[in-house]
Amino acid sequence: MATKKNTTKATNDSQAAAPAAAAKAAEVQTEAAKPEAAQAAAPKGQPQAKGGMLREITPRPQPAGNPYLPMPATVAEVIQETGNIRTLRVVLDDADAMKNFTYEPGQVGQFSVFGAGESTFVINSPPSQKNYLQFSVMQAGEVTAAIHRLSPGDKVGVRAPLGNFFPYNDWKGKDIFFVGGGIGMAPIRTIMMHILENRKDYGKVSLLYGARTPRDMAFSYETEDWLRRDDLDCTLCIDAPFEGWEHKVGLIPNVLTELNPDPKNCVAVLCGPPIMIKFTVQALEKLKFAPENIVTTLEKRMKCGIGICGRCNIGGRYVCVDGPVFTWKELQELPPEM
Repeated sequence: MATKKNTTKATNDSQAAAPAAAAKAAEVQTEAAKPEAAQAAAPKGQPQAKGGMLREITPRPQPAGNPYLPMPATVAEVIQETGNIRTLRVVLDDADAMKNFTYEPGQVGQFSVFGAGESTFVINSPPSQKNYLQFSVMQAGEVTAAIHRLSPGDKVGVRAPLGNFFPYNDWKGKDIFFVGGGIGMAPIRTIMMHILENRKDYGKVSLLYGARTPRDMAFSYETEDWLRRDDLDCTLCIDAPFEGWEHKVGLIPNVLTELNPDPKNCVAVLCGPPIMIKFTVQALEKLKFAPENIVTTLEKRMKCGIGICGRCNIGGRYVCVDGPVFTWKELQELPPEM
């Protein structure tokens, strides 16, 4: 009987202690999960951010349909911009999906050529354009070469919209200075057109667009309109003198310094080749632009577009989740590999 009583007592004690132990374990797990604890344990030199994210995620249009599955689309028009840049206008095959498709300036799409692969490009038509999606593609590899072989009527796939977007609502009441270099004019085009459509919400709007030669300047059929507009201060430049060229001659950072934009209450938005970005940022810093008022994009680092493959990872951040749009201040917080 004594043995039975002792066994019963031990069992009751164990059962009584179980909830307390579970509560203690939950408390420990909760403490370990706190962002402060995780950040305190992070190695020195690594970027720190609230909640483990580079920035607070703002609401954004989500991919139409299944984000893993390309939506069937048809090439409606192909525009030969330069010797190695083509613009494609595509229409989703699902009429309702096309009608209801929404996106923000700066968001991207994964463009698929069946049998060749997919690649990431900014949707460079403004969100107000509801009849087609526009992508501009520089030929640089196998996938882009396959895209350049497409003709009107060909079938493609689109996963979009993906990524974050230019925070244009935060820019209201401010001056905007756009800087585009070569194919980098594509991301600039979508946000610039959106701002021009809502012109009263912003201060002075300027554009500096440069290329190596006039023949390397995409959207040349639109530049004359940009030059004529009263609500846009447009400057075009090429790297070296060219017969018949009537605009600025010089590298973009040098022309920018000559234009001498006022950094007070101004946001600089720049897109182009990495070497252009590097020296243009240096020029902006000399002009006293604050890092948080310099904005650029990193869409070329995106792969899957939805934060799964990890190939866009930079120091624990994901370009396809936290970007592709970043301020220079945010990029300065990333590891030196940038």
